[in-house]
Parts: sequence; C-alpha cells; structure tokens
Amino acid sequence: MPKDTLRYYDRIGVVSPSREGNGYRRYSKDDLMDLMNIQIMQYADFSLDEIRGKFGFRKMKNIDSAYCEEVAAFLDAKNAETRKKIAHLEKVSRLLGIAAETLRDFNNESDQRLAEFVREIYKDIRTNEPGICKEGCDEHQG
Repeated sequence: MPKDTLRYYDRIGVVSPSREGNGYRRYSKDDLMDLMNIQIMQYADFSLDEIRGKFGFRKMKNIDSAYCEEVAAFLDAKNAETRKKIAHLEKVSRLLGIAAETLRDFNNESDQRLAEFVREIYKDIRTNEPGICKEGCDEHQG
C-alpha cells in the first residue's frame, strides 16, 4: 500500500497507528487487519466515508444490537444496489454482444433482434429512469 495512502487514512481517521519517538507511524496487528479490511471493503465498492462511518466497530468496547442491526441494514441496501448494477451491466453486455453480432453478420434477422432489444432497453429506461428520457426526448417529440 503506498505511503501516501497510509498517511491519508491516518489523516482522515480510518486507521490511526501509534507514533514512535521519532514520529514514525507504528502499525499494530489490529491496524494491519483494519488496512486489509479497508481494501476488501473498497473492493466491494464501499467509499471511505461509508467505511469510516459504518465500520468502526472494532474500535468500540461494546457492540450493541441496535448498531449491528443498523450495519446489517446498510449492508442489505448496499447488496441491493450492487445487484441492480449487476443487472444493468448484464443488459449492457447483452446489448454490446448483440450489436457486435449484428455488425459481423448484418442481415434483416440480426437487425430485427438488435432493434427489439433496443426497444426493450428503452422501455426500461422510460420506466425506471424517466428523468433520462424526459431530459433528452421532449425536444424531439413533435
């Protein structure tokens, strides 16, 4: 992990190692575990603000059930958000695959398959993200 990252984490209070007499940071086993957990949580798409705000429980003396429930609800929401992103990316991947397939073997059937999938995506956009359609489509309707 880069030194600048460690300094930044110390500055914002995500990991606060002890200091030696010469001012050097001294990382304990617990600090190293925190750093590993931070990397794992960032891999799971948590922001540093989320990590700092929700996952300071190792530093707490007593973990109460209300806190655990709050964190569990937060994790459930993050999981739901991740599943939405996955579904979106699967559709994008399918769209790109169909478009590439259509271009490689352009014929009426492949063009129709692409057009149908594009219409399906457009319906999703109108239903789930009406702001996108409203913003760009009103000026084209006549």
